[in-house]
Amino acid sequence: MGLAIALLTVSDRRSFNDDPSGDALQQRLLEAGHQLAERRHVPDDRYRIRAEVSRWIADPAVQVVISSGGTGLTGRDGTPEAVAPLLDKSIDGFGELFRVLSFETIGTSALQSRCLAGVANGTIVFVLPGSLDAVLTGWDRLIRAQLDASCRPCNLVQLLPRLREDPDQPPR
Repeated sequence: MGLAIALLTVSDRRSFNDDPSGDALQQRLLEAGHQLAERRHVPDDRYRIRAEVSRWIADPAVQVVISSGGTGLTGRDGTPEAVAPLLDKSIDGFGELFRVLSFETIGTSALQSRCLAGVANGTIVFVLPGSLDAVLTGWDRLIRAQLDASCRPCNLVQLLPRLREDPDQPPR
């Protein structure tokens, strides 16, 4: 059985009816056998972003949150600033590897990517740029395999039961 994944599109310009990146993520997660827990759109407002992601992190039925958009360097882009304080642990390799893969297609512009990933309250969180190319790179080349229990030598799915453990309690 797949994972319950919540999708958040962060944009002042896009709507639910005009969201190719969100549509692509939804299609791909369903094709991979996962369930769409919920899909929402919020403007580039770090407090609204943080509220939505926090709600999903607090919901034990949501195992993964993926956001797209709001990761740029200009204007109101603030998704990384909204999400990073919520994370218990960051997955630094995600952003590093994403930028390496992006370099293959967009060259040095990849250094402007402020994508990130981490774990919050046992929920895996991915923050992607909003372009369709970035979303496809993130899902197809990184996230999909890590959310597949058969991916070897390891994957994030196998860690899920232990991600909710209280670090102040002795191991079971």
